[in-house]
Amino acid sequence: MPGAGLRTYYFKAMLSVIPGPDRLAELFRYRELLYNLVARDLKVRYKNSVIGVFWSLLNPLAMSAIFTFVFTVLMPSGLPRYALYVLIGLLAWNWTVGAVVGGAQSVVAHGHLVRKVYFPAEVLPISTVISNLVNFLFALIPLFLLMFTLGQVPGPQLILLPVAIVTQLLFLSGLALAASALNVPFRDTAAVLDVLMLGWFFLTPVFYRVEDLAGDWSRLMYIVNPLASIIANYRILLYYNTWPDPLFMVRTFVQALAVLAAGYLVFGLLRDRLPEEV
Repeated sequence: MPGAGLRTYYFKAMLSVIPGPDRLAELFRYRELLYNLVARDLKVRYKNSVIGVFWSLLNPLAMSAIFTFVFTVLMPSGLPRYALYVLIGLLAWNWTVGAVVGGAQSVVAHGHLVRKVYFPAEVLPISTVISNLVNFLFALIPLFLLMFTLGQVPGPQLILLPVAIVTQLLFLSGLALAASALNVPFRDTAAVLDVLMLGWFFLTPVFYRVEDLAGDWSRLMYIVNPLASIIANYRILLYYNTWPDPLFMVRTFVQALAVLAAGYLVFGLLRDRLPEEV
């Protein structure tokens, strides 16, 4: 049957872009390139900055102060320690914006390298995600200072914080891989992302609780928007200072893996076209 043959063809094509052991080994061999790209991105970002990396600390603090003023003075939200609550969400969101928007431009910005030198192009969006991870880790410093200022000492559940961070790393890597590949043949991708990111910001519980917005639909919001679940895990560990539901944390991790697999699939389907169209 022609239909069966067509399905077989597409199935084999899908399998051909799934990273096997050889592809993963190749990525590992280029780990030094990944390191250099991350280091260069950080140097360029703060090269002409007066206070350098401290911007990654001051930016979320300033935004947190603004949201705290609005939602404790102008429109009281009723949440205790609101500055801590919103700062946790802002840190996760800032990492997301930097990784996705920067990742979308990563292949196009290094087009001269992609055309002339062979290397696994996946390292370009992944390096963007990791460089923004470094900023995220620096920004945790004022977060912990704020926690101690408010008299909230982190408990033993802090041991799960690396798991939450790795979950977001996998999630953002998938988005960056897909966006970087799509932005080569479809240059409108970056412009569309600007609109999507604004909408995503308001649909993500950065400065509000999902339960207050969605009510009985809050569970669905967590499923549809994995970033909401990621931020919830951060807040359970750092704001509520308690142990998360293991099933919720595992489900969030599985969602992140699914996004990573989907992003790599999109990247793999377009990989061969990148040197020609970049």
